[in-house]
Amino acid sequence: MGIHEECGVFGIYSPNKRKLSQEVYAGLFSLQHRGQEAAGIAVNEDRNIRCLKGLGLVHEVFGTQEMEELGNGQIAVGHVRYSTSGSNAPLNAQPMLVKHIKGQLALCHNGNLVNSYELRKRLELSGCIFQTTSDTEVISYIITQKRLKAPSIEDAVCEAMKELEGAYALVLMSPAKLIAVRDPHGFRPLVIGRNEDGSYVFASETCALDAVKASYVRDVEAGEIVIVDWEGLRSIRSHCGQRKSLCVFEYIYFARPDSFIEGESVHKARKRAGSFLAEAHPVKADVVIGVPDSGLDAALGYAEESGIPYEMGLVRNKYIGRTFIAPEEAGRGGQVMLKLNPVASVVSGKRVILIDDSIVRGTTSQRIVQMLREAGAKEIHMRISSPPFLYPCYYGTDVDSDAGLIARSHSVPEICSLIGADSLGFLSVEDALKLAPSIPPDHFCAACFDGSYPTRRPEQSEKNRFE
Repeated sequence: MGIHEECGVFGIYSPNKRKLSQEVYAGLFSLQHRGQEAAGIAVNEDRNIRCLKGLGLVHEVFGTQEMEELGNGQIAVGHVRYSTSGSNAPLNAQPMLVKHIKGQLALCHNGNLVNSYELRKRLELSGCIFQTTSDTEVISYIITQKRLKAPSIEDAVCEAMKELEGAYALVLMSPAKLIAVRDPHGFRPLVIGRNEDGSYVFASETCALDAVKASYVRDVEAGEIVIVDWEGLRSIRSHCGQRKSLCVFEYIYFARPDSFIEGESVHKARKRAGSFLAEAHPVKADVVIGVPDSGLDAALGYAEESGIPYEMGLVRNKYIGRTFIAPEEAGRGGQVMLKLNPVASVVSGKRVILIDDSIVRGTTSQRIVQMLREAGAKEIHMRISSPPFLYPCYYGTDVDSDAGLIARSHSVPEICSLIGADSLGFLSVEDALKLAPSIPPDHFCAACFDGSYPTRRPEQSEKNRFE
């Protein structure tokens, strides 16, 4: 078990028919860091939706032939996936394409519902037949059922939101509309962009807007439903106004550093984390290094605050995915060795401050410390730009149990000894909630660190009950 990526969603509405699949591809490529198990694109041409998806990275799923098959269109959506609910099976890849009596629906989802099991049970008892083990299909059923009586697809979504609990950032496409939805707590990010030709874009992060040269307009508000069709952009805010609970780990790890979330730079937030660490956990050392990629910004912040030089002490192999993709310990350990290599000339004979974004089980940290020792590091002082993981997360990070959380059963000195470091320091929860200054601390969710859940908790056994 480890910290798994979020998913990434992308959608575009164009006033003119063109090869939108190329733009969705570019957007998904920019969001690849959010999901590396599966990818999918659906294109709407004259109210007919074509969908292609499969297991693998974006460039592995979509070659020249696949892009030709998707053809032209006026609306398109795309998704990159890590399986936070439902196994990594081809049927669970998204977009989820639904054909119903009032048309078609292509749905892309980032997040996790906390009441998915009870909703699915109710639907199955009413005669619904499920093809996947993902909670995204539950959402699609709820929306299509509401559509039978609702005057429009956006009204159906609004009604469906009354039954959905938990985290969901949705981009969905009907025959004539593109719709973006963010849950009332705003757990997951979702932004709006616009191109010069009048096209509207929805994406999980602003870096995807940059990839298609779309200007940032604003974030979708927590609880908001944003609709784009031939009349332009409008929204429904009847579910807005609840306590906001943006996942603080978006700033620490999930998002790309060149993205902005709720107007705050992810890069600057991570540098603040490093600065806070230098203030709270100072140590005499010769060099500061970061674990690529999400530890680098915090390492810069630590170096600037402490005055200790920053160096590139670890090199990342860019042709291997994130470490926790490997399901078994042996596979994960082997990936650490393939993924990272120390720069001996930087660390040999030096007192090293090593910055990483998190420690979940400790296996990866232990191997990195060992590599630096073998490269000649004299001392290794590890600093973590997040608080200790103490509680499960039910909103999409896939840390759904506290069974493997090393901080749950060991003190900081014990963890330090287990990973082989000379000292260890974590970011405090209080400092984590100050990473984005314009966002009030009570507008964040930090339940995985402090156990304060914004919603009810599902049963521990619920996550895999669909399997």
